Amino acid sequence: MSETVRRTVTFQAPRDVRVVESPIPTPDPDQVRVRTRRSAISPGTERLIYRGKVPSGLQADTDIDALSGDLSFPLSYGYAAVGQVVACGANVDKDWSGQWVFSFQPHTSHFVSSPENLVQLPEEATVEDGVMIPNLETATNLVMDGRPMIGERVVLFGQGVVGLLTTALLDRHPVTCFSVEPNPSRRTASKEWGADESFHPSDDWDFLRDVLGIRTERSNADEKKAGADLSYELSGNPSALDDAISITGFDGRVIVGSWYGTKEVPLHLGEQFHRSRIQLKSSQVSTVDPDYSGRWTKDRRMGVVLKYLETLQPGSLISDQFPITDAPSVYQRLDSEADDLLQPVFRYG
Repeated sequence: MSETVRRTVTFQAPRDVRVVESPIPTPDPDQVRVRTRRSAISPGTERLIYRGKVPSGLQADTDIDALSGDLSFPLSYGYAAVGQVVACGANVDKDWSGQWVFSFQPHTSHFVSSPENLVQLPEEATVEDGVMIPNLETATNLVMDGRPMIGERVVLFGQGVVGLLTTALLDRHPVTCFSVEPNPSRRTASKEWGADESFHPSDDWDFLRDVLGIRTERSNADEKKAGADLSYELSGNPSALDDAISITGFDGRVIVGSWYGTKEVPLHLGEQFHRSRIQLKSSQVSTVDPDYSGRWTKDRRMGVVLKYLETLQPGSLISDQFPITDAPSVYQRLDSEADDLLQPVFRYG
């Protein structure tokens, strides 16, 4: 691929994606220029953007400089880029030259950044592992927000990449972990990544309820021992949140990691939810739970992520790699949902 221009994926309008060429940026004195080698697509979020199913006035991400602005068309999006530093500004330590780095950037072949906004990859990490940092950071945040305790029953709805990585981290806790996933290959992967059992959301629903000790009548004192202690909704399917609430036990926690965009989320809260004292909590990786903020920062959380990057090797979850020039057809495939694109990635050069 020519190094004379920068190529950037741009969402022009709903279902209209183009690869736009522009001059390669020159770093300011306090910046470096990075040549991207891989950028990961977020299937759930970027499918919503491609379809125009996001609130246009919503800020893309107030904590990421490269994603300033709102979600109005046209826009560039993406937040998982790995590349190599190829140029340094006059005021930047030359030791940065040649470093392999991760950055929260849209899908683009070249970008400039201040060094403090870059994450140096551990020597043992591959480019494929590095591009999975946001997914692993999200999974780490989900586990922190769920606060699993010894002996608890945990149920995860959705075994996409974030779901599988959350399962893998929960497997390192003394809990019993179940997943709910309609895709048979993902149910198999779920058990490989640490789930004790994985259930189909309709075919195995009654069996899951039996496993959790849930009976039709839940007024008996013994029924307070039934149900999941902790449930995660990670499928992106609004109806799954209702299911997660329905199988969560007395005083249990439901962590919502999905972003539904403009989808409506109908919930049935007039039955067991109110008397069961269930806690419903959103989890979003841009911030750290305020309860932890006295001791935890995003930098400290990233240190945990980099530690697990080597042991989990999340790059093995990458299902497809496409040249950046194929972006329009990649989003068409993602839109059709006919192909099981677990974790698609763009490659550059």
